[in-house]
Amino acid sequence: MQDKQILVVEDEEDILELVSFNLKKEGYKVKGVTSGEEALQEVRREVPNLIILDLMLPGVNGFDVCKSLRNDYRTKTIPVIMLTAKSEEADIVIGLELGADDYLTKPFSPRELIARVRAILRRSEARVSEHEALLKVHDIEINVKRHEVLISGKSINLTSTEFRILILLADRPGWVFTRDQIVGAVHEQEYAVTDRSVDVMIVGLRRKLGTSGQFIETVRGVGYRLKG
Repeated sequence: MQDKQILVVEDEEDILELVSFNLKKEGYKVKGVTSGEEALQEVRREVPNLIILDLMLPGVNGFDVCKSLRNDYRTKTIPVIMLTAKSEEADIVIGLELGADDYLTKPFSPRELIARVRAILRRSEARVSEHEALLKVHDIEINVKRHEVLISGKSINLTSTEFRILILLADRPGWVFTRDQIVGAVHEQEYAVTDRSVDVMIVGLRRKLGTSGQFIETVRGVGYRLKG
């Protein structure tokens, strides 16, 4: 348990301290931030094992944070527990539809929170193991953690952006991804990615994949898919 990192996103300092204290008491490593912007920045620096996310945040709210996490292959499997003062069914449904794994409404029992955390971390282990395993589509083998791509056993060099695109496509062979979805998956703060640049990057990726590049299919008027 001691190696599990939890990010707590809560703008009310007393609740942030309460949640952090109880998690640390259980042996978890805890990082606390008070805004959605800080949460996304922190996740880029270090991917946590679980996020406890308040929905009603200033600026970038919890809904937007959750949506951003699920649109990025690096963070889409991070378990998220929503915290909210709103108990209306609509808010809960929206959060769950955006990809949250569970929710608690304020006020809540710290013991209940810890129980939810334990349960979700147990359930997520299988998903995490699957995501970190070697992806293999046709003769393309991808090791996510090692940032390594093999074609018929031979290593090829991809840029970080090309690697992200390949992971996105290979994670769900046969699925069609729009250019907007690809933009969201490869976006970095340092530069802008456009629809046109996605097309250019796909051309470069196909070239580096050699004969295996033919498996990346263009779906006219929509986007791209990796043939399953």
